[in-house]
Amino acid sequence: MKKIVAILLLAFVVFACKQKEGAKPQASLPDGPIQSLPGKTLEEEKLLRDVLSKDPKNLNAWLQLGNIMMDSARFNEAVDAYAKALELDPKNVDVRVDMGTCLRNSGKPDLAIKEYKKAIEINPNHVYAHINMGVVLSDKKEYKAAVSELEKGLSLNPNLPNAQAIRQEIERMKTLK
Repeated sequence: MKKIVAILLLAFVVFACKQKEGAKPQASLPDGPIQSLPGKTLEEEKLLRDVLSKDPKNLNAWLQLGNIMMDSARFNEAVDAYAKALELDPKNVDVRVDMGTCLRNSGKPDLAIKEYKKAIEINPNHVYAHINMGVVLSDKKEYKAAVSELEKGLSLNPNLPNAQAIRQEIERMKTLK
């Protein structure tokens, strides 16, 4: 049994090496997201940076790089990637909201609020633009405005997965000055 496993493993390694030799670098990415496996983030980042060095107007690559940076808590780098994506697609509301979240997590709440406001100008019904702005306003102890944004978000989608927690937070903030 051990010999069979060893032979299969050896065959796999040889096959993988031959595949690697014949592989050619790609200059662009497909439209869909990269399927991420645990531990592959650095490889994905390298691939994306390589693609962007050859094709700096590749919107999908900027979006995916921003998402990887955000998911790895590299918020300043995510902001940079999202800013490049927004240069190419300034009306992308989801990117504006993600950028706002990264700005908040980078200690720049006022810039985060500006991004959320821009997102809401483009799409007044974007649930998470309202919810996230409410969170940042709460961070800033601007409770009345925070409650208003959170309530607006809930009115757009009362069945959010965390709706009950948001309602509890709204009630808590209503008791604060």
